[in-house]
Amino acid sequence: MPSLTQPVFRPAVPSDAPALMAIRRAVRENAISDARLAALGIDADAVAAKIRSTHAAFCAEIDGVVAGFSMADRTDGSIWALFVHPDFEGRGLGRELIRLAVDALWAAGHARAVLTTDPDTRAEAFYRRRGWRAVGANDLGEVRFELEAPG
Repeated sequence: MPSLTQPVFRPAVPSDAPALMAIRRAVRENAISDARLAALGIDADAVAAKIRSTHAAFCAEIDGVVAGFSMADRTDGSIWALFVHPDFEGRGLGRELIRLAVDALWAAGHARAVLTTDPDTRAEAFYRRRGWRAVGANDLGEVRFELEAPG
């Protein structure tokens, strides 16, 4: 059973990449196989490289364990990842992690944040509740969302 300790939110560092990949593999919704991740070129080394260069990344830790993460691509204004380990869902980690990622995009000068997610999922509902606007679908059938910067 997860601890009731309050989460700590912090910037992710390259050495967090294996823990981030473990969370990515553990999710129930938007699950993806290791083979598919490998085919997409997504592994711990690639994630660490993104953290070192183009992506703002954040971790939620509980009792020193990384429980969730978000990543925002500062070059194109997109949310690249938002995942919470199933053992830690329902504790508000996703809300804070997406806020941190979006704030990083605003700080990088973007007037609009974008992301995609599978339709008819908890993730789709999560983004809608937070003011993201569905603006269509991509070639994979994922819902494309946009969020305008305040002001």
